[in-house]
Amino acid sequence: MALIKELREKTSAGVMECKDALQEAGGDLERACEILRERGLAKAEGKTNRAASQGLIEAYVHPGGRLGALVEVNCETDFVAHTDEFKVLAHDLTLQVVATAPQFISAEEIPEGAKLNPEEVCLLSQPFIKDESKKIEEIVAEVMAKVGEKVSVRRFARFELGK
Repeated sequence: MALIKELREKTSAGVMECKDALQEAGGDLERACEILRERGLAKAEGKTNRAASQGLIEAYVHPGGRLGALVEVNCETDFVAHTDEFKVLAHDLTLQVVATAPQFISAEEIPEGAKLNPEEVCLLSQPFIKDESKKIEEIVAEVMAKVGEKVSVRRFARFELGK
């Protein structure tokens, strides 16, 4: 029971999902987390065709006022837009934009024939600055799995004095 509780705290998954994942992983907590993450990503893929017309615009200005970013993140309902998970995602995305200066949201936006590395220029393809073992698209998919709705990055803008 203690493992189920710990897994729930780490993943925000339901009791039965945690129990099943732990059984499948033979009691290995890390493997159970991986199983839940894979299942969450599978669930997230099924939500990609839904309309996401709610959300919020998050702003961040770096101390000193020389760098800043605005990011619009959409979801399906106003309720989800006000959850901590969604707000943290939006804030983390603004930090990512300020730190890495992406040019596009996804690789599909790169002009045909341009020789650009998606990990450098596409927000969703970049390693997450807080955990480089994950890409931004995985972080977004994890939030989709937690909140049970489609979540998408619609647009962003990065500002830097003198540029």
